[in-house]
Amino acid sequence: MQLTLTALLVRDYDEAIAFYVGQAGFTLSSDTDQGGGKRWVVVTPPGGGPGLLLARASGPEQIARVGDQTGGRVFLFLETDDFARDHARMTAAGVRFLEAPRHEPYGVVAVFEDLYGNRFDLIEPRS
Repeated sequence: MQLTLTALLVRDYDEAIAFYVGQAGFTLSSDTDQGGGKRWVVVTPPGGGPGLLLARASGPEQIARVGDQTGGRVFLFLETDDFARDHARMTAAGVRFLEAPRHEPYGVVAVFEDLYGNRFDLIEPRS
């Protein structure tokens, strides 16, 4: 068995696609109309691997959790083989980093937010 998708609550499919594909550099792997306003939207990181299922929030409980699925903690870890390249590209595309890059014993890392406030680590592990 393996994890293949992580569901991520979003307000709107198209604005989420614009961020993840247009700013964060992900690939739109699937966008299928399921009827009734629902879509199966999957974005995957540039290097492949498990994707994010962009799930439009419905109802007050889900809507309240958009942007805060983990209580303010880093939610996902986006690994890169070239931190400087990807940090520069993402910054130029308008991705909001919450801190300057840090050099830690495990690698170079910086926290960024998606358009809703979910936190991610961009990390280049120490080799």
